[in-house]
Amino acid sequence: MKKETTQEMTRNIKTKILLATIAIGMLSLGFFSKTLYDTFCRITGFGGTPVLAMNEDNLSVVLDRSVTVNFDTNVSPDLPWKFEPVQRSMEVKLGQTGLAFYTAKNMSDRPVTGVATFNVTPVKAAPWFVKTECFCFTDQTLQPGEEMTMPVLFFVDPEMDGSERHDDVRDVVLSYTFFVAEDQPEEAEAAAATVQALP
Repeated sequence: MKKETTQEMTRNIKTKILLATIAIGMLSLGFFSKTLYDTFCRITGFGGTPVLAMNEDNLSVVLDRSVTVNFDTNVSPDLPWKFEPVQRSMEVKLGQTGLAFYTAKNMSDRPVTGVATFNVTPVKAAPWFVKTECFCFTDQTLQPGEEMTMPVLFFVDPEMDGSERHDDVRDVVLSYTFFVAEDQPEEAEAAAATVQALP
């Protein structure tokens, strides 16, 4: 039986280390893929996700062209909340800052934590829809029966006016969906189960 040389042993060890590193890297990517994808969408506007501004100041030029922003809400069936926009729509000029409000109310008898995601339709308008203040992607905890008003500060980038592909964009829908947050007080799971058991 042929013995391995020192050179072959070293090469085998390097190969094993490389394969272990690749496996750990793949597992890490799988674990963090949702977070990475959400961050990518928020920065680029991919998949109907509005761009989140890094700077809260809107220094855009305001144009005469207007768009109507419609506000939509959805709630996951396992979240015992009532969630709706204060206003159904708002007309804003390109570059003009808009301020909208949403309300959420915990309809259960226990504290519940929710988290919101959002998107914009038509999808092609999403990269031009910039949010400078938002309650999305942040855990919101409501006590039993508590109601909260949440602001959204936004503008439509006036550079959209320079794109012929976007000449037909006159209406935009900003849609939020609230889900049960992963980090949930123990009482919240019981509250969700109670809501699901109701006829």
